[in-house]
Amino acid sequence: MTFSIVARCSRTGQFGMAVSSSSPAVASRCAFARAGVGVVATQNVTDPRLGPSGLDLLERGATASECRDILVRGNEFRAFRQLVVLDRNGETALWAGDRILGCHASAGGTNVAAAGNMLAHAGVPEAMKTAFENSDPALELGERLLLAMEAGLAAGGEAGPVHSAGMIVVEEQSWPLVDLRVDWSENPLSDLRQLWALWKPQMHDYVTRGLNPLSAPSYGVPGDE
Repeated sequence: MTFSIVARCSRTGQFGMAVSSSSPAVASRCAFARAGVGVVATQNVTDPRLGPSGLDLLERGATASECRDILVRGNEFRAFRQLVVLDRNGETALWAGDRILGCHASAGGTNVAAAGNMLAHAGVPEAMKTAFENSDPALELGERLLLAMEAGLAAGGEAGPVHSAGMIVVEEQSWPLVDLRVDWSENPLSDLRQLWALWKPQMHDYVTRGLNPLSAPSYGVPGDE
């Protein structure tokens, strides 16, 4: 009931993930990223504990494949889990247990991987990966992730209608540069694109406000002229 993409921007060093699902609030359970470390997507019958645990392993120096193997080996219900891991060097690793729901597939490569379950057909992740790889590397990572998600939806997406979506991008700080969520909607990816259009011009300003308010621009709202 989910399709997602994880990616690393070789130009900026950013890591990110975008995801959509027929279930509510998908990004709150499935999307985990840490600056300078990598990304872990945990989905299908989701165990959210695998996200932080995987990032801790990557931060301690595990490769994507080593991280995946440790997570799978230590999870009692591994047969229900679908995992995508991306490490700081751009290596990706994938896992799908033998009790994954519906049609499931994945597509991995350097700096990018996509996966899904309960898909319209098995070609959806490859369409997402290809869209990301063919996008302009000068674009913001968030834009490239959204283009890939839109390509996945156009390729068929989930077998049924999706109702939630989200995107996370990390750069240098301990908090995300981008953390946008649509927790329930009839058109979650369209709504996510609208949120991205609102957030993109301001995202670095909010980092500046956190690090040094004296050098930050005003909020541009009444009372903060």
